[in-house]
Amino acid sequence: MNEQNFANHHRYAKGYHFLLSSLILIGVIASIVNVARHSPDEGDYMSTVLIALLFICAALIFWFMRRFPLKAQDRAIRAEENLRYFILTRKPIDNRITIGQIAALRFAPDDELLPLVDRAAAENLSPTAIKKAIKNWKGDTHRV
Repeated sequence: MNEQNFANHHRYAKGYHFLLSSLILIGVIASIVNVARHSPDEGDYMSTVLIALLFICAALIFWFMRRFPLKAQDRAIRAEENLRYFILTRKPIDNRITIGQIAALRFAPDDELLPLVDRAAAENLSPTAIKKAIKNWKGDTHRV
């Protein structure tokens, strides 16, 4: 794997992010169109509604299947970066720092971390701005 940097740090599972999401989106749209085209008086109307509900359920599963593990990873990142900051300063990280900012700060090496935390808290830097401010990128290949 190439050295990680701002330009290449995003990770995508092509089958999940592109193929499966496209198929579910197409299924949701097609099933809703199918429900709209059928009359409740027709015999197969219940089947069209059930298919639409299944695709909507699949879309929700797809969404939450990604969100829940990311929330758990965010908690782990928060704990790791709080510990790293505490080791460097003997103080807890500023409570104005958001989880998005903390996740961005994990790419900063120790010598860049403290000034970036101060800037992020004072200027309310976005995660993207924090990542762009890092001079010597510290890769994180463990995040899914």
